[in-house]
Amino acid sequence: MDHARSLRAEARRSNERRMLVLAGDATRTRDRAAAALDAAEIPREETTLLGPEDFLDCERHEQSRASELLGRTRSAVVLDCQDELRPNALGTAVGAVDGGGLLVLLTPPLESWAENRDAFDGSLAVPPFGVEDVTGHFRRRLVETLRAHRGIAIMSVDESGDTIENSGLIGPPPRRPTAPPVPPEDAAFRPEAYDACLTDDQVTAVHAFETLREAGNAVVVEADRGRGKSSAAGLAGANLALDGRDVLVTAPQYRSAAEVFVRAAALFEACGVTFEGDRSEDPHELRVVGSGGGVGRVGSNEDDEGGGDSGRIRFAKPAAAVELPEDPDVVIVDEAAALPVRRLESLLSAPAVAFTTTVHGYEGAGRGFSVRFRDRLAESDHEVTDVTMTTPIRYADADPVEVWAFRALLLDARPPVEPLVADATPETVEYRRLTSADVLANEHLLREVFGLLVLAHYRTEPADLARLLDAPNLSVRALTQDSHVVAVALLAREGNLDAETRATMYEGGRVRGNMIPDVLTTQLRDEDAGVPVGQRVLRIATHAAVRSRGLGSHLLDEVRAEFGDETDWLGVGYGATPELVRFWRRNGFSTLHLSTSRNDTSGEYSAVMLDPCSEGGRALADRHTGWFLARVVAVLSDALSDGDPDVVRATLRAVDGASSLDLSPWEWRLVAGVPGGAAILDTDPAPFRALTIRHLVAPDDPDALTDREERLLVRKVLQARSWDSVTAELGFVSRRQCMRALGGSVERLTRLYGEEWVQEELDRHT
Repeated sequence: MDHARSLRAEARRSNERRMLVLAGDATRTRDRAAAALDAAEIPREETTLLGPEDFLDCERHEQSRASELLGRTRSAVVLDCQDELRPNALGTAVGAVDGGGLLVLLTPPLESWAENRDAFDGSLAVPPFGVEDVTGHFRRRLVETLRAHRGIAIMSVDESGDTIENSGLIGPPPRRPTAPPVPPEDAAFRPEAYDACLTDDQVTAVHAFETLREAGNAVVVEADRGRGKSSAAGLAGANLALDGRDVLVTAPQYRSAAEVFVRAAALFEACGVTFEGDRSEDPHELRVVGSGGGVGRVGSNEDDEGGGDSGRIRFAKPAAAVELPEDPDVVIVDEAAALPVRRLESLLSAPAVAFTTTVHGYEGAGRGFSVRFRDRLAESDHEVTDVTMTTPIRYADADPVEVWAFRALLLDARPPVEPLVADATPETVEYRRLTSADVLANEHLLREVFGLLVLAHYRTEPADLARLLDAPNLSVRALTQDSHVVAVALLAREGNLDAETRATMYEGGRVRGNMIPDVLTTQLRDEDAGVPVGQRVLRIATHAAVRSRGLGSHLLDEVRAEFGDETDWLGVGYGATPELVRFWRRNGFSTLHLSTSRNDTSGEYSAVMLDPCSEGGRALADRHTGWFLARVVAVLSDALSDGDPDVVRATLRAVDGASSLDLSPWEWRLVAGVPGGAAILDTDPAPFRALTIRHLVAPDDPDALTDREERLLVRKVLQARSWDSVTAELGFVSRRQCMRALGGSVERLTRLYGEEWVQEELDRHT
């Protein structure tokens, strides 16, 4: 395998990566992989194998556990695709290879790879479709990019020998030394921090972190992988600790933030500062003991002469970090895009806070940060400093493997530029039915479609591209202006399940790709929910330049016109916000369910809404509407007691039909006695809850109460929150004022919905 030696030598000389594709049967390609690593002189301890068989004496993980490589660098990663290719594992493998390293891909013969059906394809074959219905377009496109890009060697391996199809050698000039970055003249951090920076981008980022020395500031650092943002956070966090600050670091997992602590410890040593760690490896806390004197290593208890306890930098998991334990001075959130928006928002209570986030993550970029959280950050009391880092550190700029990965996995997919769609209106756009073959044949169309879909979701992974191209239950519909995508919807066919599949689902078995039938069957115990066929809107997005022109609604109208005669329902499930609930309600969808646990990604409670298209769909919707109204009161005072009152109001207002208000004479007398103080709510909250639900679901007069008064009813009556917490949250001067406001709201609803004798009862006490 002399060729592998040449690839590695060129990669090291240029500080770039190279890829070696070994195509053939499993046994031969695995043997050649071992020989290639030996020839390239890559130690096994610097190698990771992602695959099902342990044929190399090195670290190994199944592709499903490729995330073990996140935040780490390796000299070589071998991705064994003989049995299956998981797109997410491919993306993670690319991101883990260091400059001068090799990514080795083991595949079946490339000519037939797209026709094979592997385990990942099986995951796309959702009932009632079979694996034979999966298209293979993703791998077909992948092979085309492998053959077209620089820096990728392709070697066919068969019984007749090895044949080099592409050499992958591009003869780049050796890397040239660059001048060290220059520290800013007004730097407040230690000079050793800027000496440790490897690029001007890192200097800029560390300098931005200096604003966190004062409360009321926030920093956002955005970068692709390998740009050194975590290192910059570590250098800054260490400086803040040296200034006596208590710095709390959080991330999805500790391994994501490990580099922060490595850089912090290195800076303490460079500054000659004694520090203590809570453990010798993977420290979760570094505490500064003093300056001057000796240097205490991580895990030591060595005291500095004359030094006292000072600042510290410590890690907490996100669930604990949102409580701001021990009142930190500064919070640093690494890989912020991977955290739910709700948790990010909670961290804004810190005096000063920084967020570092990956723009195009190989394992999937989270868009909840940019789609939702940035607006909330802008509305906060923090002065925000933004930094973008573009220069790679772990490998040279324009690394050919990174260039290939961005194209192959569409990591940098973008909607069309604004001038191309700026004039679009519902009257000027064209409705298009885009097959996977259509977008596969038109790279610009594919990038525009996928770019808009990325912006429509909290988290998009390379596997989503494979689903778009291959999954038989998915379809794409778009509005285009002069062939450029203005709005796009990704639809999933669900339902039409046979009796055996429905029974499996009802009994707790996993049935892929049928989210709405699954929720209605397993959680809500409706075994017939999988009989009707529907189209679920997985994602819908409109170009930012033409929002608020009715294009999203126009697209849904076109979808309804196309599918209305062949489907029983259109549906949607999503992390509920008041704005989104109102959008779907305006477009004819009604609430059937509000989840009792928060979505792991969005941090919101998920709503399920339906727009019936047939008698069967209407029967399904009516059945679940009744059940929802029957149980929602109990759920709101229990599992949903912390739900956003505006989400509760919006989801109830989006229910089709009116809730019955069948109160007994005694219950009406109790309700009528509260406004004048003759009765109290706590005697029996049930009639007050029924009255509130009646008004929020189908008000006779939508303007009878203000938004604040409706929030008061949700918090106190439906969610049974304490008077003190409601008083504080809704800004009442006192508990007494809050109680009077509730009485006034009850009085107006009683006059609106009570019979004449109830009005007379009310007048006796007011």
